[in-house]
Amino acid sequence: MDRKGASTKGARVYIPVLSAVLLFVFLLSFSIGRYGVPIWQVVKILIDAIIPDFIGKLTQTWTSEMAIVVINIRLPRVLMACLVGCCLSAAGAAYQGIFKNPMASPDILGASSGAAFGAALAILLGASSQGITFLAFCFSLVTVLLVLLIAKRAPGMRTVNLILAGIMISSLFSAGTSCIKLVADPTNQLPAITFWLMGSLSGVKLSDLFTAFLPMAIGLMPLLLLSWQINLLTLGDDEARALGVNINLVRLIVILSATLITASSISTAGMIGWVGLVIPHLCRKLVGGNYRVLMPSSMIAGAAFLLVTDNISRCLLTSEIPIGILTAFIGAPFFIYLITRKEKAL
Repeated sequence: MDRKGASTKGARVYIPVLSAVLLFVFLLSFSIGRYGVPIWQVVKILIDAIIPDFIGKLTQTWTSEMAIVVINIRLPRVLMACLVGCCLSAAGAAYQGIFKNPMASPDILGASSGAAFGAALAILLGASSQGITFLAFCFSLVTVLLVLLIAKRAPGMRTVNLILAGIMISSLFSAGTSCIKLVADPTNQLPAITFWLMGSLSGVKLSDLFTAFLPMAIGLMPLLLLSWQINLLTLGDDEARALGVNINLVRLIVILSATLITASSISTAGMIGWVGLVIPHLCRKLVGGNYRVLMPSSMIAGAAFLLVTDNISRCLLTSEIPIGILTAFIGAPFFIYLITRKEKAL
């Protein structure tokens, strides 16, 4: 089947199926937990919160405790899991297309290392949770800007320079994070830094959701609008240039957009790896390599995947498992599969 045929099939079959799976997992996430809420009550509570007059004529069948759990506790966490999974998966798909590298992931330009350093520094300075998020976000962007500056000044292939500069800057900021952990208070600060580096969605509030949504939306829109040009970039620079694509401008916009959503996700949820590597590859197996279908499919599947993983992290044991640990348990075997199979990943 050619690319057009695979894309048509993917748009007509897989995207609706993935959307249905996401909707089911979304509703189920409100229902499960240490305080169980029947799924039909969840639907009524959500409808009542969005359209109060719609269900006002019906008898209220849920308790106030159910409403508090669903709206105040689980709603921010469920929505944030969807946003973070969507953004990390979209960023991974974008990086893999731009760099024509199946091993590319959202932290390829050092955004994760920069965010980790910023969060560790904020914790060391005794900043609030908002301060931790802000510094993580700022250092994540600063890291990528440094990588872009170094790659621009270095001779040779621009794509290779970006990857090498990303590795170098990541190492520097990882060393900085290690230094902060070395001098941090082992009683309070060091455990807080370690837990943040593991990644978690516990304690997410609606205010965090509102803060993260704007940069995420700003970063996701160009990736969707430029998906057809990413298709051309995967063919090679010469072919894309011959077809009228401004490859430098498109590559810069895609890199900045993917970095913005990566920084927003990591600064809010901590270090969550592998999502941007695993999900785009799985979606590529389903819908093919056309980014006009692959990009939205990756967003939907990434949201569903991280939502399922977060449900496991908070329900599997009596104490919550950091979500970054679970994604690593899934991602590492998949990485082994990628490097040992014979056919091309892209």
